[in-house]
Amino acid sequence: MNLESTDITLLSLLQKNGQATAQELGEALNLSPSQANRRRQRLEENKIILGYRARLDPAQLGLSVQAFVQVQLASHGPEQSTNFSRLMRTRAEITSVWTMTGEADYLLRVWCPDLAALNRLIHDVLLAHPVVARVHSQIVMDQPKEDAPLPVF
Repeated sequence: MNLESTDITLLSLLQKNGQATAQELGEALNLSPSQANRRRQRLEENKIILGYRARLDPAQLGLSVQAFVQVQLASHGPEQSTNFSRLMRTRAEITSVWTMTGEADYLLRVWCPDLAALNRLIHDVLLAHPVVARVHSQIVMDQPKEDAPLPVF
């Protein structure tokens, strides 16, 4: 889908405030609220906008430890990948999973209430899984840049 400059501006606005009303979007885009809303609906229908989420404060939820965990599998094949992916989907503390090139097969972003919970996740869940050969974790000390909106060109 070719994006017009108005669509690009609309996407930028919605990434900053997914709850913006059609009235607010229309004012920012110099469009009527109905025109702004139709553009938003078209972007949703074309799967450019995949959904809307609330950003939550991890500290307010008792999640004080964020870590990135690299996982290397012992063997590679469709069955091993499926089994490991199934495990990833069952664990709420694993918030993102990426498959990687290089030494690690997967990179996991995890949130835990404390170091003991992270330790249990690594030792009792990940390392205990039959397809996992190696785990390497890095604990986040600070996040100087928050997760940013995607660049829209």
